[in-house]
Amino acid sequence: MIATIAGKELKAMFSAPLAWVVLTLLQLILSFGFLKRLDDFMQVQAQLMQTPNAPGVTELVVVPVYATCAIIMLFAVPLLAMRLIAEERRNQTMVLLMSAPLTMTEIVLGKFAGLMLFLLLIIGITTLMPLALLAGGRLDFGLLASVILGVALLAACFAAVALYASCLTAQPITAAIIAFSLLLGMLLTGETASDGLRERGWTVPAALAQVLSPLKNFEAFAKGTLDSYSIVCMLLLIIVFLILSVRRLDAVRLRG
Repeated sequence: MIATIAGKELKAMFSAPLAWVVLTLLQLILSFGFLKRLDDFMQVQAQLMQTPNAPGVTELVVVPVYATCAIIMLFAVPLLAMRLIAEERRNQTMVLLMSAPLTMTEIVLGKFAGLMLFLLLIIGITTLMPLALLAGGRLDFGLLASVILGVALLAACFAAVALYASCLTAQPITAAIIAFSLLLGMLLTGETASDGLRERGWTVPAALAQVLSPLKNFEAFAKGTLDSYSIVCMLLLIIVFLILSVRRLDAVRLRG
């Protein structure tokens, strides 16, 4: 049933103009950034070849493109996720969904999976740009795989938070505002709290506070490091907000 709900959500996204607008704008921005950085790299390539241990095209061109993609998703995911639950409640179709032989967990996971399929499609299309460089050069596939994994986990974090925001209201626009506010607040307070606690020598609370800063956890992937702690932090954030979404829908069902 989770796959059925995910397929339904993915189909609904492609039938709405918003998803196409977001996809188009995101690819235009990333393509422009990619070509600009590639042009800059070509201009300094001769100097880099004379420098020992100089960074290559993956570090100077590819990684910044995925870093830009990560920032854009901070704005795009709340827009893409705002209708997942809120629109169902606004259109009074959530009652039918809840009356079906489905658990709240299946509904939440199905909605989440549908959104993630669309986000992974964006990441996949973005990956075609660096792969095109193989026609005339070489890539650091280890670094490429690391940054792709990092962006995918980051997108999943944003999606989980945005899905929870969509469970809080019956107005999609309000859900988008709540999601963006939550994400921005987490990014600001999470990193600040983590650094402040670490300066006081409170390493354990500082480590827990880092869970609320997914962009900071993404930095390790952008350096080609598969940091197990960063992975755990991002997975924990995803799980917590999915559980919160399930509990919220359970409360809505009990209230009728």
